[in-house]
Amino acid sequence: MEYAILPVTPFEQNCSLLWQAETRRAAVVDPGGDVEEILAAIAVRDLAVEKILLTHGHIDHVGGAAALARELSVPIEGPQREDAFWLDALPEQCRMFGFPPTPPLVPDRWLGDGDVVKVGDLALEVLHTPGHTPGHVCFIQRPSRLAIVGDVLFAGSIGRTDFPRGDHAALIHSIRAKLFALGDDYVFIPGHGPLSTFGAERRSNPFVAD
Repeated sequence: MEYAILPVTPFEQNCSLLWQAETRRAAVVDPGGDVEEILAAIAVRDLAVEKILLTHGHIDHVGGAAALARELSVPIEGPQREDAFWLDALPEQCRMFGFPPTPPLVPDRWLGDGDVVKVGDLALEVLHTPGHTPGHVCFIQRPSRLAIVGDVLFAGSIGRTDFPRGDHAALIHSIRAKLFALGDDYVFIPGHGPLSTFGAERRSNPFVAD
């Protein structure tokens, strides 16, 4: 599997392109905005996007999803159903944070713990990782030892839990019991900032280190 990271919106959110090298069949994860830039990145790599994947319902991760789905004629999958209230509130989120108006969003498929998302012949395992939001999910590609973790974990930090229905204890459990359990060698793409590994964070992250 190959991937590229596109920082989008004023929040510098990491929108990810994931694709199968041989077939160019691809997915877009968390297209928060800047849809024209995402489309250009898809075109220059000659990718055939099959679906859009969402880790959670915050505007900087989903703001461009509906427009991109219409442009590419592809379905939207994720997050977990407990984030429906965030997707219902997209118009209010747009007003609060100065994003272009976006109507409420209902994905074509809600995702749950243990579900599998297919991208070409690639399989991404879904982990339900609540805490930052109640319906947050992460996408795990075991053969590549790669995880897309949204706003659960960052290099040297963790996701905020002061939003509605945030839960600090649940977030710590999601990181330690679900993500760290995958193995120290996993590289993860966070929702913002640089890549890291679970091992590096387990050793030195001040919020979740051993």
